[in-house]
Amino acid sequence: MTGMNIIVHGCTGRMGTIVTEMLESGFNGHSLAAGVSPECPSGLVPRRCVRLDEFDGSADCVIDFSHHSAAAELTGYCVRRSLPLVIATTGQTEAELSMIRAAAEKIPLFCSANMSVGVALLARLARRTAAMFPDADIEIVERHHNQKLDVPSGTALLLANSIRQVRPEAEFLIGRHQNGLRSKNEIGIHSLRCGNEVGTHEIVVSTGTQTITLRHEAESRTLFAEGAIAAAEFLKDKPVGYYTMTELVGQ
Repeated sequence: MTGMNIIVHGCTGRMGTIVTEMLESGFNGHSLAAGVSPECPSGLVPRRCVRLDEFDGSADCVIDFSHHSAAAELTGYCVRRSLPLVIATTGQTEAELSMIRAAAEKIPLFCSANMSVGVALLARLARRTAAMFPDADIEIVERHHNQKLDVPSGTALLLANSIRQVRPEAEFLIGRHQNGLRSKNEIGIHSLRCGNEVGTHEIVVSTGTQTITLRHEAESRTLFAEGAIAAAEFLKDKPVGYYTMTELVGQ
């Protein structure tokens, strides 16, 4: 594959910094078109901009690791320039999700709450397990660093929604904070925030006679950066549409 020239939106954040450094080092033959962030010293560092509309140079794709509130600016820019877009942020409101879906009718757009291929596999296994044990209790526990803003994590919701595909009656209980019996249809989702945890997701499926535990642990944030770049590669030459990790891994 010919190398791509990629804009990183949110280039000064925890994940954006990693993607930016990988592109600047020529990862997989790709290069950095521009890094965009309100924290960039505009005009002082080459290929750095405060806002997307400051950059009108050549680019093949935008990878977003900024904040869900940037949805309007981000989708508007990519639609105007007909640029494929990879959204790797979480916590979008319904209005923001509507913007993203509308943009996917005009450009190739990849959106995932988690850019890990391993998590995509975990979602598939969770769905399969829930289907095999339709009466089992299911609980999801996610653990992240103490600076993470959204609760529960986008990945925990991704996993819960994957299970809901085979349990359409399922109801999500975010945290267990009151007295009372567990309801038959609930999927409990529990969030831990501590230290510098990259991200661990565990799904517990219990029938009362046996328990199956599915677990994915991210050991380095680099895996998410690699996944985001793989998503950009995936979008190259794709038609207009909304794509997810399911399409990338071929489930």
